[in-house]
Amino acid sequence: MVINNPYAQYKENSVFTATPEELTLMLYNGLVKFILQGINAIEEKNIKKANGCLIRCQDIITEFRATLDMNYEISKSFDSIYEYMYRRLVDANIRKDKAILEEVLGYAKELRDTWQEAMKLAKRGR
Repeated sequence: MVINNPYAQYKENSVFTATPEELTLMLYNGLVKFILQGINAIEEKNIKKANGCLIRCQDIITEFRATLDMNYEISKSFDSIYEYMYRRLVDANIRKDKAILEEVLGYAKELRDTWQEAMKLAKRGR
């Protein structure tokens, strides 16, 4: 596939060359971005756009859950968190409820920031 847009080409290359840790961070950033877009769409009463954004959020959470290594106890804790976030996203999508999205946004930002900090600590330890 030929991509003429330099930004799209850069984005595609960054995904293909990213480490697993960086890909996880990209997913967290995408989750935050799509929740914010969902909130804006609800405020604008754009139901179709809100639905699309929230479906993308649900897909990201599904990916997080699918990639957990359940041989570790912490993975079970993350699975519970992701399951809760997923259910709340479904509720928010059904009700088009901004308050629920703001709750999930808080969790998503906290997870993203924690992941980012863990990446920095791991890099220093090398």
